[in-house]
Amino acid sequence: MKKTLVILLIGLAIGWVTLGGTQVIMHTTSDTEFCLSCHSMQIPYEEYQGSKHFSNAKGIRAECSDCHIPKDPIDYVWTKVRASKDIYHEFVTGKIDTEDKFEEHRMAMAQTVWDQMKSNDSATCRSCHDFGAMDTYEQSDNAVKMHEYGKENGLTCIDCHKGVAHFPPVAEMDSEAYDNLKAEAENTSESAKHVYTVSSAEMGELGRINPAVALDVISANGNERQVLLNGYQMQGAEQVLYMGEGQRSIIASLTEAGQSALKVGEFKEDEYGNKWRSAELTATIDAPVLPSSDPLWAYAEELDNVYCSACHAKISASHFTVNAWGPVAKGMGDRTDISELDLEILTKYFQNHAKDIAGAAH
Repeated sequence: MKKTLVILLIGLAIGWVTLGGTQVIMHTTSDTEFCLSCHSMQIPYEEYQGSKHFSNAKGIRAECSDCHIPKDPIDYVWTKVRASKDIYHEFVTGKIDTEDKFEEHRMAMAQTVWDQMKSNDSATCRSCHDFGAMDTYEQSDNAVKMHEYGKENGLTCIDCHKGVAHFPPVAEMDSEAYDNLKAEAENTSESAKHVYTVSSAEMGELGRINPAVALDVISANGNERQVLLNGYQMQGAEQVLYMGEGQRSIIASLTEAGQSALKVGEFKEDEYGNKWRSAELTATIDAPVLPSSDPLWAYAEELDNVYCSACHAKISASHFTVNAWGPVAKGMGDRTDISELDLEILTKYFQNHAKDIAGAAH
């Protein structure tokens, strides 16, 4: 009996030392101070210091482990095992030991974290945030709408919140795709009866047509085309033409001469008290155009993938109305390096497929 007790005590001691020691090591290597012992973590730490997760009105701070180490035992251990590669690159390869190297690998590193969070349904986010605990009256209208969209479409936190504590990778699309689009436009046949602008098209003294606008061709001579532009005017904003009645998607800007050259209908008041009338303008342009909107919208979808979906889940164009897409696209575009031309094409794509005109031919 005494021998058995001794063996049991020895076993307990060994278990306490090994398991307890392991727990101490696991805990110690999870705190923020340990993370910062690696020189390569200084860049993400400085970004984190400028985020709401570091400093906020509530005085609640999320440490590195709160976001990067799941609480589930299996995920916890697996995450610690995977982290060994960080030690290897810190002390052996020096893979991200300079700012330039860090930026070179930022996208790959971010994607690894995003994939992990996607696979576990953003478990670390949900350990603090919960849809049921959200006070929607404290949220902006857009936040409420997007959270509802996320719930309805089975999205997880990281789908939309990829740049919460660290700068997201800078999204850029090279010029080759647009150059190909423009080259295709320059080969558009003179016989094309319906065309689409791929950039701004000057109308001489009449004004300017925006990119991604549909035109009817009256006659053509080489690249010079006489076209018919159909749109709508709103009383009080006669210097521009809109895509549709009540739809604030600007398709052209007009000079005084352009306004005088319009053929217009009668103003009719809409349900909001604004007065609209149909308007058409015959003009001459010398600009590249496409005979179909298909390549233009395919290019816009590439822009969506690069500049929008890189930071959040892809949002269907039919999710917002024509009028809502204008400010939404501009607000999101301001957070990226997207060019003015590309943003205009992307916005027109959203507006031409918006929920209030979904199914219409554009």
